[in-house]
Amino acid sequence: MHTLLAVTTTDTAASGGAAAGGLIAGLIGYVIAVLPIYFIFTKAGEAGWQALIPIWNTIVLLKISGKPVWWIVLFLIPIVNIVFLILTYHGLSVSFGHGAGFTVGLVLLPVIFFYILWLDGSTYRGPGGTGALSDRPAGAYA
Repeated sequence: MHTLLAVTTTDTAASGGAAAGGLIAGLIGYVIAVLPIYFIFTKAGEAGWQALIPIWNTIVLLKISGKPVWWIVLFLIPIVNIVFLILTYHGLSVSFGHGAGFTVGLVLLPVIFFYILWLDGSTYRGPGGTGALSDRPAGAYA
């Protein structure tokens, strides 16, 4: 009986350690994922803190991408959400002066391409890339 108690205590400690490790790993993953979005929002003239709030960050992403806000409902429908996510990523890509190739990168390797979008020299051209070139400072598209 004494051995059973030791095993139970050990199992409980192991479970607690696994939970703590999972929590730390989850937080690190969250920071890695949200960091570029924070600064992409800032590049687009939005408050960066909006990237930290689930669902709201998708609404802001739709706004930056030049897509209607009601598309948030379409993200709740399986299969349809994939199509509209690709369209949103394309709008985001075009909003920063990139093309379809960059959209493919955002779809297939989102974390890497979000970091590229944050750290490259591209500037925000308006929702869906509709901003007039004359509204931007000289050399902004180099």
